[in-house]
Amino acid sequence: MVYWLIAIISAYIFFGLSSLCDKLVLAGKVQKSPQPNSYAFYVGVSSILAIFLIPFTKFCFPNSSSWIWIIMDAAVYITGLYVMFVALEKFDVSRVIATIGATQPIFIFILTWVFFGAQDISGVNILAFVMLFLGSAIISVEKNIEVTGDYLKITLFSSLMFSLDYIFSKHVFLGESFLNGLIWVRIFIFLFALIFLFTESSRREIFSKQMVSNKNTQLNFILAQTCGGAGNFLQSFGISLVPVAFLAIANSLRGIQYVFLFFITIFVSLFYPKILHEKMSVEIILQKTISIVLIAIGLAMLVS
Repeated sequence: MVYWLIAIISAYIFFGLSSLCDKLVLAGKVQKSPQPNSYAFYVGVSSILAIFLIPFTKFCFPNSSSWIWIIMDAAVYITGLYVMFVALEKFDVSRVIATIGATQPIFIFILTWVFFGAQDISGVNILAFVMLFLGSAIISVEKNIEVTGDYLKITLFSSLMFSLDYIFSKHVFLGESFLNGLIWVRIFIFLFALIFLFTESSRREIFSKQMVSNKNTQLNFILAQTCGGAGNFLQSFGISLVPVAFLAIANSLRGIQYVFLFFITIFVSLFYPKILHEKMSVEIILQKTISIVLIAIGLAMLVS
């Protein structure tokens, strides 16, 4: 268990760093915000960089049974990505990410039984899942969240797509070696991203010049993408190792990302307030503390 746990925890630490860099990017001035199709296209086509991993594995065509999972995994990932960017364009960033992150473990828990059948999991591990889920949900929740039908429809659909990505990725890694499966999934994500070039309006948006304000903003953007890429790689590696019964538990560890981001944000706010300053209150600190305790208890149950 320890290896997948380390991989998943490391992934969420990198996702936390990526989120911090994203905050710094958003704090800068951008002349024009790219549209969802532009975001999804560039994130999708960057997946082709996975081909540089070919020298490190015995690269070959997948098994006949793996093709469908590879194609479906790439399709749900690029769909979830696009819908998430639509949600980010229409609603507050922190609310969208929190909703997607909080609902994914529930979807994955249900989908695991749908695609893999009933799983043998102990009562202690179920309790650990509950603790991790509650910790992740509480640490990400915000006051005065305005929930509309449109908001729920978009965010829950994106969450469902990313949850299916978890399930389909596991199917891929059950039939393929980790790197071979990862490379093929990323190749198909690249191919699906090219669909955004099919319409003239989309091409115009994708190839328009998006200029950021200064070199610091550019550096933060590069750091965000690098940390996000490392997080995705480690998360995929963790999924390849984790037992099927623990898929939902692995995803519920996302709370560690928020914990790490919370501490590093406090550090930056205290010592480098000109870079980033976040308001803290007794209520916010209490909320985060309760979440951290729940996540710590959940982790202790997993490794005991």
